[in-house]
Amino acid sequence: MIRPFSASISEEILDDLKNRIKNTRWPDEITNSNWMYGTNLSFMKELSNYWLYEFNWRKVEAEINSFPNFMATIDGYDIHFIHVKGKGEKNIPLIITHGWPGSFLEMLKLIPMLTNDEEISFDLVIPSVIGFGYSGKSQVEGCNSEFVAHLWHKLMMKLGYEKYGAQGGDIGSGVSSWLTLKYPLNLIGLHLNYISGSYKPFLKDGEQLTGEVVAFQKYASDWATKEAAYSFIQSTKPITLAFGLNDSPVGLCAWIIEKFNSWSDNNGEINSIFTKDELLANVTLYWMTQTIHSSIRMYNENSKYPLQLGENDYIKTPVAFAKFPKELPTPPRSYIEKGFNITHWTEMPAGGHFAAMEKPDLLAKDIKDFFKELAI
Repeated sequence: MIRPFSASISEEILDDLKNRIKNTRWPDEITNSNWMYGTNLSFMKELSNYWLYEFNWRKVEAEINSFPNFMATIDGYDIHFIHVKGKGEKNIPLIITHGWPGSFLEMLKLIPMLTNDEEISFDLVIPSVIGFGYSGKSQVEGCNSEFVAHLWHKLMMKLGYEKYGAQGGDIGSGVSSWLTLKYPLNLIGLHLNYISGSYKPFLKDGEQLTGEVVAFQKYASDWATKEAAYSFIQSTKPITLAFGLNDSPVGLCAWIIEKFNSWSDNNGEINSIFTKDELLANVTLYWMTQTIHSSIRMYNENSKYPLQLGENDYIKTPVAFAKFPKELPTPPRSYIEKGFNITHWTEMPAGGHFAAMEKPDLLAKDIKDFFKELAI
């Protein structure tokens, strides 16, 4: 069943949020430490003040509701999605999947860029992953990226799209990869701007890794030592963390904003890439929907079911990869090609992990260029 959806939260919940921000107990900080130990204290105080007195969640709701929103119930799960049809003579169905700590809000800038081009335009389906945003939460184990991929395929079938493309970054990359691996006859093309951190292609007995792959693995390991503590706790003890983040809006904000700062191409100035309203819209969505635990639980589920390809697992569908310079550690193309049929590779001049927010023009152009090449 598919039904219209409208974003709306009660004034009571908004008032409660403001009271909690007002009553924040602030930590101390080492002088002039900036972001060295995590989210900067003075930045958080400034952002929280803006959140309290200037940020307007009703404007965010109005923007969300300016697009056609729907809720589909599939296999007992409520799936929220935006569905915008392209304005071209022939539109390519494309499902775009977000990751953590982002949301479907990341993709809003892409919508006009991908639906208004008469030469090539798309019927966009932008869902919220199970446990994120307005989608339902899983109360049982097993809600990993492959599980979500099966739901996405059923959603596209319900919408009448027998053949379609997929795009994703972060967790959305894993979901889209599983989707293409499991439904190769339905996928016309896969566009990625991230490779799942758990990805391992099939290697024949005795096959040695190349020097560039060994060097990458060392780099990724060094990066993880300094930057991946969040991932380890979310993969092992997510609910322990969630008690604090689900109860304190400033705690939630600090946990999420650190990633927007560390993973974006901002040259040390987060406000040069994201507005306060953009940052707070995403954080507030997590707060209003109480999805911090259900979203980070995906790390635990994926750790038990990584994207490790067997001997007969190879994504034969044409695959595009957009490599943004400030993305998290990305394997060499030669290593990715062991599992993916890369037909289109773009080295981007700027941008980071949140490509759809940071450089939507570059990402949209690359998506269009790739699907043009497929001559669908």
